[in-house]
Amino acid sequence: MAATRSPVIALPEVNISEDGEVRFLHLGTEWIQGSMLLDAPFDIELDYVQRMMAWLLFVDADSVPKRQALQLGLGSAALTKFCFKKLRMATTAIEINPQVVAVCRQWFKLPADSARLRVLLADAGTEIRQPGHLGRYDALQVDLYDHEAAAPVLDSADFYADCRRLLTDDGCLTVNLFGRDASYDRSLASLSDAFGSDAVWAFKPTREGNTVVLAQRTPSRPTRMELLARAEVVQSRWGLPAVKWLKLFKAVEG
Repeated sequence: MAATRSPVIALPEVNISEDGEVRFLHLGTEWIQGSMLLDAPFDIELDYVQRMMAWLLFVDADSVPKRQALQLGLGSAALTKFCFKKLRMATTAIEINPQVVAVCRQWFKLPADSARLRVLLADAGTEIRQPGHLGRYDALQVDLYDHEAAAPVLDSADFYADCRRLLTDDGCLTVNLFGRDASYDRSLASLSDAFGSDAVWAFKPTREGNTVVLAQRTPSRPTRMELLARAEVVQSRWGLPAVKWLKLFKAVEG
């Protein structure tokens, strides 16, 4: 998860904690902004972060290594590492807080930049308007919260329209809509305005209150049997609980 939107505002201190086999990242509060299994640092530990990979249900599994992923908000780098190491994708992340990047490199096994991995230190809302990003990404994962974790930092219809312009024709956005206020309906409406209501899918919330929503650049309505077949491949190939997802994941009615 990224820090505040404006670099003028003081960025929170980044700290870590551990509980048994799990290491957590915090932005100066008790709120968990990411995690890592110490014995499996390139797996995804948190349920909601696993669900951010639901775009895999909408593509052919064999095509995944040829695709590109973008994360807005680095968090503990769980998504970035998984896309880069497990899926073998060209992967870019945008993070505003240099401390988050440094801590991820030192404590969360984030690899150094390379031909296939880029971490850009920038304001996501500004950076994604750069022409080099347009139409480039097959998977766009948005997890932009400040240290209070109250509501998404970037959450308007205009922002989601910018996100849509980053996607390839069969690309998908997944976004974490956790919030302690009643922001979910507003966020869903903004996504529907930008992508069209027939392009939006949603999970049921996790126990912690994280609701992952998916939006397709080009709407499709695969059958449950088609989704099940893809979920079984995702689960067997990459170890994500994709079959279970189908009990919790459905198209949003317009």
